[in-house]
Amino acid sequence: MAKKTVFSGKVEFVQVLDKDGKADKTLLPKLSKEELKQLYRWMVFARIADEKCLKLQRAGRIGTFAQILGQEAQVGVALALKKNDWLVPSFRENALIWALGAKAEDIYQLFGGFEKGQQFSGLNILPISVPVGTHPLHAVGIAWAFKLRNEKKVVATFFGDGATSEGDFHEALNFASVFQVPCVFFCQNNQYAISVPRKKQSHAQTLAQKGLAYGMDGIQVDGNDVLAVYRVARTAIEKARFGGGPTLVELVTYRMADHTTADDATKYRTKTEVEYWKKRDPILRMQHYLKTKRLWTEKWEDTLGIQIRSQIEKSVQIYEALSQPQVGEMFDFLFEKKTPELEQQKNKLQNWKNQEEGKV
Repeated sequence: MAKKTVFSGKVEFVQVLDKDGKADKTLLPKLSKEELKQLYRWMVFARIADEKCLKLQRAGRIGTFAQILGQEAQVGVALALKKNDWLVPSFRENALIWALGAKAEDIYQLFGGFEKGQQFSGLNILPISVPVGTHPLHAVGIAWAFKLRNEKKVVATFFGDGATSEGDFHEALNFASVFQVPCVFFCQNNQYAISVPRKKQSHAQTLAQKGLAYGMDGIQVDGNDVLAVYRVARTAIEKARFGGGPTLVELVTYRMADHTTADDATKYRTKTEVEYWKKRDPILRMQHYLKTKRLWTEKWEDTLGIQIRSQIEKSVQIYEALSQPQVGEMFDFLFEKKTPELEQQKNKLQNWKNQEEGKV
């Protein structure tokens, strides 16, 4: 009886910029000077807008939210997507959502209790999914519809490393691969699922290799390198667009802040670990690279910061000028047309509220 190898796979790791911003010229994507500066602008905007989110939450002006500090290089995917493509996000993709054209006040409204904020200024972005790992199935469904309609559109879906331990993740990958739908799966491996470290979630050497088990390409990327993120995203997205099937992309990054504003990460990780990743900050890395290209100056940085902060303060004013969210709003944006069951639930809740307020 002979033995033979029936499967052999590999996972590549892609890095364009090292931690000091030095580039591998053989891997540099072809981007204009303006596109390079745009990637940097998006990351700086995301960090400043995220910092404002934290201040608003600490002041009781919005509810609990998840910071994106250290994961801003996700904006590289925005440059790779086209206007008619779709994004199906989890709860740590604010940088990407803003880069795709959403307004800062959309996020502030969302975490302030306004369901309408999830419309994201009319963009092709599904509502943020807080349940872990459930939404990739929705992404696959949308992508399957595009394939059945012969539409050259792609769906990008994001989730954390913890989602790869959920059954829905595996079902989504299997379905996507079997039907070869135009969907790209982006796993933001930020090293923790709340307080559980990556090494305790999976014994696999990489998370990207989980795609190989389902017959799709799996690739690992330095998730703090915005140029590498763009390079890999563009290749995977265009492959999917023209019938090449799905890809699982593992973005190796780090959550430098707490899991959410209700968490205390000092209880489960060390300062040494955090300091290690601070030296790999995606914004500083890109800044170093732009300096070598003579595209960054302190004056430009200062002007950029002033412009962004002014824009964000206007967004806060727009958000806080809104009246209090209505009790029935949570039912109004779930489906395009409310089901009879949702209508019944909304009426029941409104009647209860009226009784509480003495209106009936």
